[in-house]
Amino acid sequence: MKNLIAGLFLVIFTFVAHAQDAATNNVQIISLEQTLGEFTQKTLTVKEGTYIFEVSNNNAAPEVGLVLIEAGKDGTNPENHIADAYVSQMVTHGKTESSKQVALTKGTYQYFCPFNKTPQYTLVVE
Repeated sequence: MKNLIAGLFLVIFTFVAHAQDAATNNVQIISLEQTLGEFTQKTLTVKEGTYIFEVSNNNAAPEVGLVLIEAGKDGTNPENHIADAYVSQMVTHGKTESSKQVALTKGTYQYFCPFNKTPQYTLVVE
């Protein structure tokens, strides 16, 4: 009976792991670098899909982050932020941190960093 349960567990675990791998393969990375007062990527155009944002701090500020909003929304209101685009932790000098997966639908978005006091830049999803 123990072997049957162990075998069943292995089959379920393998199925779930492969399903997660398949889902992950469709996720793309958007790499963003911050320097003092700005992102080095001023405008981005991507296809509709699921993305992870990677944010690098190149001596921009002691800690930086990422805020993503739909264009036309007030970026100072946290209710308008796309929270999954936040990096997992503040990005310190010389480090890179990642967001959760973010499903981007067609439209225009703005991204910025309030800690590095960057302008709002445009992200177009086609």
